[in-house]
Amino acid sequence: MAVENGNKIKVEYTGTFDDGTVFDSSEKHGQPLEFEVGAGMVIKGFDDAVIGMEVGDEKEVKIEAKDAYGEPNDQMKQKVPKDQLPKDQKPEVGMVLGVSTPDGKQFPAKIIEVNDDTITIDLNHPLAGKNLNFKLKLVSIEESSAKKPAQEEQPAETPVEESEKKTE
Repeated sequence: MAVENGNKIKVEYTGTFDDGTVFDSSEKHGQPLEFEVGAGMVIKGFDDAVIGMEVGDEKEVKIEAKDAYGEPNDQMKQKVPKDQLPKDQKPEVGMVLGVSTPDGKQFPAKIIEVNDDTITIDLNHPLAGKNLNFKLKLVSIEESSAKKPAQEEQPAETPVEESEKKTE
């Protein structure tokens, strides 16, 4: 069975930059990455790369920045008054702060400039603008539970319209 959108899969991976530096791996996390293909749980290029793979298949892929975390966006750089920081915190260039959104989600913001009254933070993803290379090995495929009953009820000789096959 080949991977298609809606499958839950497990994949072992090693992610590297173009210079060969490893930035992440399933080995580092102690287990394969598990996700539903096409559900937006991983970057688009990673989702696309596993389509068609079968258990045991290995593959190397290069994911361009646009299909990974995108290009850096200058609008994601913001000046913040220093008095919004905790009084005991001395901001330094390179320091990463946890920033909360109004709905309570947290994400990292890197300090890129420190002035007398303000700091400038970069809210871009740390991997924005970088091409990512992955060595992948498909460990398992599980059909989505939503697909199983429909496929079991449908007679094998019933053709499926092309428009029904596409899930985008």
